Amino acid sequence: MDGINQKLQDLLDKQIGKGYIRSVVAAVQSCDRRVDFSGASGIANHETGTSMTPDTPYFIASLSKTYTAAIVMRLDEQRLLDLDAPITEYLPDSMIDGIHVYKGVDYSAQIKVSNLIEHSSGLPDHESGKPAGGKSLMDELKAGIDREVSNQEAVEITRGLKPLFPPGAPGKAYYSNTNYRLLAEIITSISGKSMAEAYQEFICSPLGLEHTYLFDWTASRTGLTPATVYLKEKPAHVPKYLSSNVSDGGLVSTAAECLTFLRAFFEGQLFKKSLLEWMMNWNSIFFPMRYGYGLMYFRLPRYFWFTPLPEFIGHSGSTGSFAFTCPSRSLYLAGTLNQLASPQKPFTFMISLVRAAG
Repeated sequence: MDGINQKLQDLLDKQIGKGYIRSVVAAVQSCDRRVDFSGASGIANHETGTSMTPDTPYFIASLSKTYTAAIVMRLDEQRLLDLDAPITEYLPDSMIDGIHVYKGVDYSAQIKVSNLIEHSSGLPDHESGKPAGGKSLMDELKAGIDREVSNQEAVEITRGLKPLFPPGAPGKAYYSNTNYRLLAEIITSISGKSMAEAYQEFICSPLGLEHTYLFDWTASRTGLTPATVYLKEKPAHVPKYLSSNVSDGGLVSTAAECLTFLRAFFEGQLFKKSLLEWMMNWNSIFFPMRYGYGLMYFRLPRYFWFTPLPEFIGHSGSTGSFAFTCPSRSLYLAGTLNQLASPQKPFTFMISLVRAAG
């Protein structure tokens, strides 16, 4: 193992035991392949004691949104979908009516496809939003209540929550999983395929991804069991719910295949590269994050680390997953920490990876 790879592996090893982290995997690759590292540390399966390896599959969580966005962009490129069209052109009234009533005005029919993909619809999040006098779906999941939540039910939950702002309000964005549940309905309506089939046709087959798949708790895959995800010290076991996250967080992959996807996304293999600049229409979503078309933009202010910090473009997930490019260093990074309790950790970890990579 050369010097850079050893530094990166040492960094992974040091994560174990910090902030409840039991396992970690990461892949770092420079555009010219000068740096080409893949490593892991810790225990992948809490029941069997199996070690985490660079090839261990893991839940990529909300990274799935970037994969969904890639399919939407491809459908737009094929002129099967118009990003500027209202979602009423693709979805039945029964799904849309009354989903967005803001300050007494029903904006449901004014939501555009683009509003969904960039989180500018103003729709609340069916997962974290709390109905009056009740608990959020996330609260139930953290309490160990596991069940499937269909796209239709997600919409019904959303109807009982308050929108944040009118669709497309200038400069406004609100991160809502509901947006990507609706995108799934649009994709299946246009293509006539399930999301599992769409991921296979538009992404996995063209890129030769053999270990990337949409999780289904009823159909185990030999040798492709995802690594255990933790909520602090306890395993977070919600397979039924994850199986219903067909477009917003249910994909399983490996660090190497996440890198393959990431490079394809940014290098024009999935849709025209010329669309990328247009997709990076950033809106502030929460400090220090901005959001574009299925992409996050992250850069910490200098005063956090006392030195200039690079920018990162890609996506993170609630499980501690990450897949970002660091343009100023010509690097691609992917991996996971398999920990729900430290959503900020992947970002500080990526900064450390970049520094270790030189």
